[in-house]
Amino acid sequence: MRLIALVLGIVCCFGVVLDALQTIILPRRPTGRVRLTRFFYILTWRPLVAVAQRVRDHRVREQIYSAYGPVSLLLLLGLWASVLVFGFGCVYFALGTPFSDAVNPHGPFWASARTDLYVSGTTLFTLGLGDVTPVRHMARLLVVIEAGTGLGFVALVIGYLPVLYQAFSRREVSVAMLDGRAGSPPTATELLRRHGHEGGERDLARLLEEWERWSAEILETHISYPILCYYRSQHDNQSWLSGLVAVLDACALLITTIEGPTARQAQLTFAMGRHALVDIGHVFHLEKINETLPPEESETERLPKETFYRLCGELGDMHMRLCGDPAAQQRLTAIRTLYEPHAQVLAEYLKMPLPLWVAEPKKNDAWKKVADLRMGAGAAETLLNAIEHVSDRSTATHLHEEEHGF
Repeated sequence: MRLIALVLGIVCCFGVVLDALQTIILPRRPTGRVRLTRFFYILTWRPLVAVAQRVRDHRVREQIYSAYGPVSLLLLLGLWASVLVFGFGCVYFALGTPFSDAVNPHGPFWASARTDLYVSGTTLFTLGLGDVTPVRHMARLLVVIEAGTGLGFVALVIGYLPVLYQAFSRREVSVAMLDGRAGSPPTATELLRRHGHEGGERDLARLLEEWERWSAEILETHISYPILCYYRSQHDNQSWLSGLVAVLDACALLITTIEGPTARQAQLTFAMGRHALVDIGHVFHLEKINETLPPEESETERLPKETFYRLCGELGDMHMRLCGDPAAQQRLTAIRTLYEPHAQVLAEYLKMPLPLWVAEPKKNDAWKKVADLRMGAGAAETLLNAIEHVSDRSTATHLHEEEHGF
């Protein structure tokens, strides 16, 4: 019995230390399927998804998903601490409970086990109460080792949380900025349409260059810290996955339909974005996928015929020969097979919807209203109507009165 407890305790302690090193310290993708962190997310994420899918309210369901990332981090840290306490407690038990306990000097089997767990818990969290003292040299050595392990555990947690949230913050800045450049939720068509102005090619190339770097950061941070994949954006219509796929869609259109410097930068951004998408899928062991697109009549097909015709109409003013060039359409279908299957399995696993190719029409498009205020036709009338809804105490109202001599 004590030999089994010794083996179990050693396995638990070394398993937690190795798992924490791979999860926090090592800047590489964690390897091995027998890992405590992997089992933890398997046993918590899928049951949570099953429960959340029963919730009919979309907002409530998204709130459940958004809470999982931070809460799972706290639960994982608590799991590591609990397994360490249990592991050292098993080692103490295997040594015959070598402690002097005034509360339970000569207790039965379960009383000894409680003493071992109590000593392990107070030692790991460095309480140092002193009510239970070791009576053997080996026990003293183990107490010192466990106390050092507890200090290192606390130091890792203190250093881990800021790094994690800094990476999350950097990721969300680019996702939020995509709102004004590609709509919300973002679409490739809207991204290209909003850069159809004079000089828009330079702005679009600069944006794609920024997202090439963003994809490289995602590749580095989300593989080292896979828990970041579960962290969702502050708005329900935004996500890091939809932003990445929308940019990849735009790159696919640019690569297959135009020539020039923008297409070259689109190739570079596409390569880095696809690399990040595929490698993140490997972290969750989603390698075995069918790298083909669903048929056009399927509900999961992102670009059916009617949507493709709308796409052609939206991009008609940008001189992108898509519908009139069958070869371009074939190239677009071919390039979509390189990333869409990987994006779809990630979206299904993380429950993050993928973006559309063409944005649905909106009654109140804030971006269009701002664009109409560029002193075009009806801009003055729009401004006057807007002032009617401004408070009487507003400075803008008084400026308007002075300007018109009221």
